Amino acid sequence: MPHTQKIFVAGHQGMVGSAIVRTLLAQGTPQTHIVSRTHAELDLCNQQAVLDFFAQERPTQVYLAAAKVGGIHANNTYPADFIYDNLMVQANVIHAAHTHGAQKLLFLGSSCIYPRLAPQPMREDALLTGALEPTNEPYAVAKIAGIKLCESYNRQYGRDYRSVMPTNLYGPGDNYHPENSHVIPALIRRFHEAKVANAAEVVIWGTGTPRREFLYVDDMASASVFVMQLSLATYQTHTLPMQSHINAGFGSDITIDQLAHAVGQAVGYSGRITFDASKPDGAPRKWMDSSRLNALGWQPKVSLGEGLSQAYADFVKNAKI
Repeated sequence: MPHTQKIFVAGHQGMVGSAIVRTLLAQGTPQTHIVSRTHAELDLCNQQAVLDFFAQERPTQVYLAAAKVGGIHANNTYPADFIYDNLMVQANVIHAAHTHGAQKLLFLGSSCIYPRLAPQPMREDALLTGALEPTNEPYAVAKIAGIKLCESYNRQYGRDYRSVMPTNLYGPGDNYHPENSHVIPALIRRFHEAKVANAAEVVIWGTGTPRREFLYVDDMASASVFVMQLSLATYQTHTLPMQSHINAGFGSDITIDQLAHAVGQAVGYSGRITFDASKPDGAPRKWMDSSRLNALGWQPKVSLGEGLSQAYADFVKNAKI
């Protein structure tokens, strides 16, 4: 970043946004200035408030990490909230960035954008080739719209708005809500509570057979900053105008059964682990093809075992239970 950069990180208090802030500060120079607002200070669903913020602050770069996120239960229970809130946040931030001259923006999506039965590992060109997973379709549709918003502003106005699609993320700052969290934080909480209660058994939703890929959030943040700092020529060489997103994954996946035992080990729970097959599994497999990003020079650094240990330490330190 040779010139002064005023960087707005939307969602800086969330797991991904806070990791991006950590990465930017670690790599920063005196010419780097990070701008952020809490939800109480700026409601990203309020179009006029977002426009006023951009008019006042005039950021030169934007990391759009703000999103309404959750696991299968939350997506099934609040589908209208998931599609509305995410569509509004994305539309407001991307349009305001364009309106007030932010030439560079990074939009963070999700592996949920790919069809439920996409060939594995999922390549970028699998987008819009089949039906989505029903349990999180509203969220996925919103994220697809975010990609297409970025591409449309690029094509019509010559902006440099990029998109990174992470696999399942976990780590410090995660949401450990007992019902609305993703699988790793949900399992960490369940196993911790079982350990404290000396419970003989923990029952996990589903069959345990679906396969998932997990990436430590600080690795995701390093991938985000890496992609943002690529030259425009390099980025365009490795993407297409109407297929501009880049996958960011760990490189391998495991079953939910294997994950549950790994989390149990990280937490120190020694009881039985069983599965309730009457509960939904979600997509049978979600494994990202990250070869495009790897070819550009990025690789993850944190192993699952190391990441789970750090995530559990963060839970013990910060979770309110």
